[in-house]
Amino acid sequence: MSDLRELVRGLGDCPGVYRMLDESGAVLYIGKAVSLRKRVSSYLRPAKSPRIASLMSAVRHIEVTVTHTETEALLLENNLIKALRPRYNVLLRDDKSYPMIFLGGASDFPRLGFHRGARREPGRYFGPYPSATAVRETLNLLQRVFPVRQCEDSVFRNRTRPCLQYQIHRCSGPCVGLVDQGTYARDVEHTLWFLEGRNKTLLSDLKRQMTEAAARLDFEQAARLRDRVAL
Repeated sequence: MSDLRELVRGLGDCPGVYRMLDESGAVLYIGKAVSLRKRVSSYLRPAKSPRIASLMSAVRHIEVTVTHTETEALLLENNLIKALRPRYNVLLRDDKSYPMIFLGGASDFPRLGFHRGARREPGRYFGPYPSATAVRETLNLLQRVFPVRQCEDSVFRNRTRPCLQYQIHRCSGPCVGLVDQGTYARDVEHTLWFLEGRNKTLLSDLKRQMTEAAARLDFEQAARLRDRVAL
């Protein structure tokens, strides 16, 4: 444990992904953090649950990968969990079945949402994620970047004025015709690229659109796209 404390002292207050390894070098658990130092150091305090105590009793080393943004950390965490399937990411999940992210539906304006259970609705399913918390964090991040609706279809069909999510710029208001289908479809496509891990393609397209908006003197749109790139 003293070696782990020494490692934590060398970590920065920056986003990234951490991997907990056992004595043989096998990956036991993968997580992401906005601040690697704060998150990893929290595991060295007295464990709040028997499962975390069990995990830490087997950990002999922690590897970290620093990322530029929280978004990059989230993508890397998800891809590593899918590739390595660490044992404790299964044991520490917070419910009986893996949650997923759903993108689709029967509307011309697809919705993005939390999903668990049978895949009956037409659309794309992403995951499984290690916990419901991971899904909600991802959905919250996506709302800040791409204003794709996250309301249920029944709510979408019956609205007569935009909801609070539109007012705080987390939805483009397709329920009341405040965005055209082409613009909305582009946001859906960008969301899809993000969930597929195609971040280079996504960033390239956002930068291209930002340059085009600036060229036609649409500086408000260029600023919105700049903010998306920054996230």
